[in-house]
Amino acid sequence: MDTTLLLLGLLRRSSMYGYQLMDFIEHNLSTCTDLKKPTAYLALERLSQRGWVSEQEIREGRRPPRKVYTITPEGEAEFKRLLTINLSTYTPSKFPQDLGLAFADALPPEQVTPLLERRREMLQAELDTARRTPPHPGTLQLLVEHSIVHLVSEVEWLDKVITHFAQQASEDKR
Repeated sequence: MDTTLLLLGLLRRSSMYGYQLMDFIEHNLSTCTDLKKPTAYLALERLSQRGWVSEQEIREGRRPPRKVYTITPEGEAEFKRLLTINLSTYTPSKFPQDLGLAFADALPPEQVTPLLERRREMLQAELDTARRTPPHPGTLQLLVEHSIVHLVSEVEWLDKVITHFAQQASEDKR
C-alpha cells in the first residue's frame, strides 16, 4: 500500500520515467522510505497491469526507448482511496534495532558505550542527510520534516542511553 501510494502520488505531480522516479526518491525521500529500484519497477509494472498508470515508450535520439509512466483516472481514484486510509490511520512504530538494549546488561557498560556511540554516529549521518534534503513545494515537505523530527528525537534519546551506560561504567570502576 505504501509503495503504491508513494508512486501514484509522485506520478500525480508529473509523468516520469522509472529512472526519474527512483532518482527523485533517492535524492529527496531516502530518509523517509527505503524503496529499492527492483521493488519500484515491479510495483510500476503491477500498477500498469491494474490500469492505474499508463506506459508510453519514448525514444530520444539514439538512446534506447524508455517508458514514461502517467497516472490514469483509475489510478487517481486509487490514490485518493489509499490517501484517505493512510491519513486516517496510525501504525505504531517498531524499533527492532533496539532489541539489543533489552540485553545490553550482558556486556560490561564500558563495552556497550562505544557500540552505542557508533550507532549515534550513524543516526547523526542520517539526520545530516535529511537536513540537506532540498525543500519541497507543498505538503511533500511535511514528510521530510517528520523524518527530521524523528531523527532528532532518536539522537537525543540515544545520548541519554549513552550517558546512562557511561555513568554505569564509571561507577563500576569505583
